[in-house]
This record gives sequence, C-alpha cells and structure tokens, in this order.
Amino acid sequence: MNPMQQVRIAKATVNIGVGEAGERLARAEKLLQSISNQKPVRTTSKVTNPEFGIRKGQPIACKVTLRGEQADETVKLILSGIDNIIRPTQFDKQGNLSFGIHEHIDIPGMRYDPDIGIFGMNVNLTFEKPGYRIKRRKVQRKHIPHKHQVTTDETMEYMKEKFQIRLESDKEE
Repeated sequence: MNPMQQVRIAKATVNIGVGEAGERLARAEKLLQSISNQKPVRTTSKVTNPEFGIRKGQPIACKVTLRGEQADETVKLILSGIDNIIRPTQFDKQGNLSFGIHEHIDIPGMRYDPDIGIFGMNVNLTFEKPGYRIKRRKVQRKHIPHKHQVTTDETMEYMKEKFQIRLESDKEE
C-alpha cells in the first residue's frame, strides 16, 4: 500500500465536562493527568445559562489533547474500558470517531479513589493521512483532493487492525 494513503491518528482529545468550577474540576484535572500523563487544559463556557448556574467565561470542563505514541497508548487503555466495542454510528463522514465512557473506574488499572470520585469522559479521535499539513499551513495552503481524504470505512479498518475493536450494530441493543 502507498505509505501516503495510510490512515493514522492525528490527535486524540479526552474531555471531562464537570459543569462547574472549583473542587470537582480540580479532581477531574487530577484524574485526566493520571490517565494521560499530561497536564489538562481548562475549557470555559461560551454562553451564560442561568438554569445551570453557568456564566460566560467560567471554567466548566477540562481536556487533554494527545498526539503520536501517547495518543495510541491512551486510546488503547480507554477502549479496554468499553470492551473494544464501537458502534458504526460513532464514526462521522470525515472518518473521525467519538465515544464516551460512563465511569473512569471501568478502565483496567483504575481504582476508585474517594479523593477524586467518579467521572465519565468523552474521547474524540481525529484521523488523517500523511500530507494533511498542506491544508493547515500558512504559506501556500492547498486543497486536499477527494481521494486523499479519510473515509469512514478506512477508519473502521484502521481501528479493527490497530486496536482490535468490534463493531456493534445498533439493532442488537
């Protein structure tokens, strides 16, 4: 196979939405750091929502963006928490994958810590092929041809080979 046509993970974003600032957010950051070995970044609210007691600009979540080998290791760890089962509807048209995990204690090796509590998290995987930099660079930016864009089928095959995932159809539920 042409090495320029091989799919890879461009980045993995792990997000924990807490909904409030303070101690719970600090505990979520501590958990993300223990899972990914990287310092998380706080994300702020975009709008004010008085029903939830959220003001615009208030920190309400934290996330970690992982690339390269570190992304592969963390994704493998989190996928084992959901038994490597992914639904086809969790892939989008650009071949990206988003899934969630209800409780972090489902991840092997994670134990319940009363100081942290229990958090769920969302994982978003962005896929690309080598050469995608020409789409993002500042000088001589170019368009990516259709045959070089990542498809859902290519991403599914990559995930089956690399992470041994099983696809679960929605009808089985």
